[in-house]
Amino acid sequence: MRKMKRVIRKSCLVAAALCAGWITALSGQILDPNQKIKDFSRIDLPFQYVNNLIVVDVVFNRAVPLRFIFDTGAEHTILTKREITDLLRLPYERVIRIRGADMSQDLFAYLVTGVHLEIEDRLNAANQAILVLDDDYFRFDELTGMQIHGILGADVFKHFVVRINYSRQVITLFRVATFRPPRHNFRTIDIEIYKNKPYLFVRAKLPHSDTTLRLKLLIDTGAGLPLLLNVDTHPRLALPPNVVPGNIGAGLGGFLQGYVGRIAELHIDGFTLRDVVTNFQELHPEADTSFLNGRHGIIGNQLLSRFIVYLDYSKGKLYLQPTHDFDDPFEFDRSGMLIIASGPLLSQYTVHYIVPGSPAHLAGIQKGDELVRIGIWPADLLSLHGINRMLRKKPGKKVRIVYRRNGRKYHAILTLRDLI
Repeated sequence: MRKMKRVIRKSCLVAAALCAGWITALSGQILDPNQKIKDFSRIDLPFQYVNNLIVVDVVFNRAVPLRFIFDTGAEHTILTKREITDLLRLPYERVIRIRGADMSQDLFAYLVTGVHLEIEDRLNAANQAILVLDDDYFRFDELTGMQIHGILGADVFKHFVVRINYSRQVITLFRVATFRPPRHNFRTIDIEIYKNKPYLFVRAKLPHSDTTLRLKLLIDTGAGLPLLLNVDTHPRLALPPNVVPGNIGAGLGGFLQGYVGRIAELHIDGFTLRDVVTNFQELHPEADTSFLNGRHGIIGNQLLSRFIVYLDYSKGKLYLQPTHDFDDPFEFDRSGMLIIASGPLLSQYTVHYIVPGSPAHLAGIQKGDELVRIGIWPADLLSLHGINRMLRKKPGKKVRIVYRRNGRKYHAILTLRDLI
């Protein structure tokens, strides 16, 4: 077997992902949409919503309970923990070339066929073909603070109509033959389906601009951010005046650097969202943009979660109903720290990135510092989500931090403020 390349990880992340969209070749069986639900028109799959990612429980090959990210932005299902297939002694049939998240480098994965996936004891995907990464390039564990083993791609659910109810944390799969479109307060929008991935056309208004841009965006539930725009994909798509350098996502090949700012308005077929937190990515000069399918960016969970969402792959339709938090302001970290989880129980929290000139930077906190206490709470008693919430409190709020550096403890007081 050809030895796999090890990839040097780039710095940065934020919420999850440009994921596994750039796969050059994969063959295998797909889910039979009538399997195990012959007498039902729908099936409900509960999920956990962890740091803006949709996490579902999956039993792998009838033996191993795992957690996968539910990802409409991924064409294929991916196992990120190769030790699982090694332990089960599953044969690797061949090496597949895949495109890294910056679209400038080639990575590699193994093809494994005949895999059985059972989701929440309610849905079977039998004789499934999946990709197995040689290394955990995504590092979802650090992003979520829990063990994540892979990505559930569209090859598992594309033959159904998919409904995502974020507030109830339930995915519902409808059989196409018996599905009836929702009516009450839902808006029907035409979308493009290309290689099992859904694309939506929107209009975006940048700050200090009177014109709107028509943009094509990937609907990506594998991304924990609200919105990402590739500034090189449109002649008038440029960085707004007020941005901070930051971490814009985790993808194949490592973490991605970019900028975080806001756009003035985003129009989705009559729905208008304002002051949307937006990640801006500048593509690598050697990037092969043919993999973008003409898209200008992605819509992620922080924006999608303001709706009840239906995706009808067979008819190319999107149905949206706004929820009670549709008009809530888009919040962003006010400390200038990006925190990741580590340790055997993922209960150790380390500063992965500091925004220059931010409250954390002015307080003397550095990359690599380990958080010991936040306010009155020991850090190891908090979740990653809980820590991030504490760092998004109102401007002017003072947060006491105890951190460890080179075995010594230090104290700092952060005065939170708006960064964008």
